[in-house]
Amino acid sequence: MPYEFQPTDQLKEYYRNWISVYKEGAIRDVTLSKYKMSLVWIEKLVPDLKLCDVTRTVYQQIINEYAKEHERQTTMDFHHQLKGAVLDAVDEGLIPHDPTRKVIIKGKTPAEKKRKYLNQFELHTLLTNLTLGETVSWDWFILLVAKTGMRFSEALAVTPADFDFAHQTISVSKTWNYKEGGGFAPTKNRSSVRKIQIDWQVVMQFATLVKDLPADQPIFATDKKVYNSTVNDLLERYCKKLGIPVISVHGLRHTHASILLYAGVSIASVARRLGHASMTTTQKTYLHVIQELENQDVDLVMRSLSNLT
Repeated sequence: MPYEFQPTDQLKEYYRNWISVYKEGAIRDVTLSKYKMSLVWIEKLVPDLKLCDVTRTVYQQIINEYAKEHERQTTMDFHHQLKGAVLDAVDEGLIPHDPTRKVIIKGKTPAEKKRKYLNQFELHTLLTNLTLGETVSWDWFILLVAKTGMRFSEALAVTPADFDFAHQTISVSKTWNYKEGGGFAPTKNRSSVRKIQIDWQVVMQFATLVKDLPADQPIFATDKKVYNSTVNDLLERYCKKLGIPVISVHGLRHTHASILLYAGVSIASVARRLGHASMTTTQKTYLHVIQELENQDVDLVMRSLSNLT
């Protein structure tokens, strides 16, 4: 028989069991690891706290303690991961009232963040200095991510068969499980399964590059063990050599999206191209770009109205 929790049982034990019952096998491993990290913090912050003692004040104190070591967004994520279990405990009568109601999310002042993307000139500088030989290399990988906006794991999983050169598209239907020794894995979500339009130049380049490669084998993940640090280190060397901001391979994805938004491509189209589950994700991620474009729109509106007189 499954164990029936009591109000006097510890929060950490309930949360551990809740993760096992409701999350394991239902979410991606990378997301599951975040829940397990939240469990580590619960064990550290309130190792002996009983379910019946989780009041609004106590819950707020947990959030406050966590916030001392983390920025606000990370604290918000911790709250959401814990809140799901706590509300289930309320439903089961183990906690008398909802202690998460009106919680205040705090956090450390964010460190000044480096720019995560390149502008169009900087990207052009990078791409024109890549060494694109006749055989597969990480320079080719950088070009592919920059031109498609694919995630690192998605680009690793690309095979020659994923290219439809006649229709100038590349299909994204899987990822490469590089964190756990290799092998194909599902995409991040259903929205991540998509076809990405590619320009004629990429078509010509990759048609030549992959023509003699096995159709169903990954182009870049030829070894089972692949590290994103390999590409990040190469990118860093290029950026420093060329005098442009140092970005990561994920920064190429941000660069791709930012350039499209500045070019006037709609948020909906960018969201589909990136494989975002909703436009809200795109809006949150690229708020800085969208706000800048809105400011330009205001100037355009004012100039248009002034010309009416």
